[in-house]
Amino acid sequence: MKRLLLSVHDVTPRHFARLKTIHAMLMELGVGHDYAMLVVPDFWRAWPLQGHEAFAAWLRQRAEAGVEMILHGYSHRDELRHASPLKRWKARTLTAREGEFYGLDQRTATSRLRAGRQALRQSCGLDAQGFVAPAWLYSKGTKAALAAEGYGFAEDHWHVWSPRRGRTLCRGPVISYASRSPGRIRSSLFWSRLADRLLRPLPVLRLAIHPHDLDSALLQEEIRRTIGQQLRRRRLCRYAELAA
Repeated sequence: MKRLLLSVHDVTPRHFARLKTIHAMLMELGVGHDYAMLVVPDFWRAWPLQGHEAFAAWLRQRAEAGVEMILHGYSHRDELRHASPLKRWKARTLTAREGEFYGLDQRTATSRLRAGRQALRQSCGLDAQGFVAPAWLYSKGTKAALAAEGYGFAEDHWHVWSPRRGRTLCRGPVISYASRSPGRIRSSLFWSRLADRLLRPLPVLRLAIHPHDLDSALLQEEIRRTIGQQLRRRRLCRYAELAA
């Protein structure tokens, strides 16, 4: 049976209320705990996991129930001034200055990967085996660091791969949504409905939810529709299943 890989991004104390709403929605739709949470250790360097004990306890409870926990950057904030015009355009257009790992060299990327893993262990008792870069943007140095650190899986817009083994685990664009403007909402709705047809042949379909998707009633309804429809055609799976 074809599979559905469902993830919730930007898991941080800042979005605690939205994340609880998303979890409740997934439970209601029949997803249960069969999805992944992408955890940011110190969102925008203002929301560290340390010091937010209630949130850390909630993450532990979700992990014990079966939710897959994945490292999602360290601060989620791009603090670099990119020299390349193309990179500056991507940093500005594809994400609101949140492509944290887009311009990092291997040494800096390694430092942040290690700091992120340590923060998850110390605050939540979790050991992340996978990594997804904020905004799905990677530098060459980040990819090299992931391989050297032995990560079992990573993901970008177009595929999931194993840095440790150096092989692709699945291919195909991810379905995601954007709520920053009316135009982005309209394009998200268009892509979601188009993808339902275009991506139907894929063995693995990826769908990503962000906390601010809930800011739009239209997007929230579309997410509900898409998940409900896909669950009639596909079974839920985990990143670790692809990497096994």
